Amino acid sequence: MPSDQTAPPAPARASSYSYEDLLACGRGELFGAGNAQLPLPPMLMFDRITAIASEGGAHGKGHVRAEFDIRPDLWFFGCHFKGDPVMPGCLGLDALWQLVGFYLGWLGSPGRGRALGVGEVKFTDQVLPSVSRLVYHVDLKRVRQGKLVLGIADGTVEADGKRIYEAQDLRVALFQA
Repeated sequence: MPSDQTAPPAPARASSYSYEDLLACGRGELFGAGNAQLPLPPMLMFDRITAIASEGGAHGKGHVRAEFDIRPDLWFFGCHFKGDPVMPGCLGLDALWQLVGFYLGWLGSPGRGRALGVGEVKFTDQVLPSVSRLVYHVDLKRVRQGKLVLGIADGTVEADGKRIYEAQDLRVALFQA
């Protein structure tokens, strides 16, 4: 393994993560240098991971649940769009990819995460400043841990309990330099 990459730490995996934990992941401290990292704010699109497990979920391959507290002063409302504020749908989709990459790092797989694509996305409503909380659900369908580290998952986004986005076949891989 190149010297700028280290193996993930050995401690037991947690089943939930606070905002401070997510920031540590963004700084490269959670899974080790050269391994999966979350983006730092403002691109970090959730405030906490409330559940993560390698079993269960809709497909029995693992799941992740996370939450994002919506505030009217969030950066994207001021520019998207002036006089008609709405969270860009691509940011909710990015949050789902972020969670798949986090899951792969949480499993202990080495490498840096990159989104590879998505099969199908449906937006049935929008995130306005009046929304209080988003809940992200990611259900892993396939996890490959070998020379190629790949996660394929389905995801949904709920706004105040109402499902507003659905994504099928989210694909994220971890790459080593």
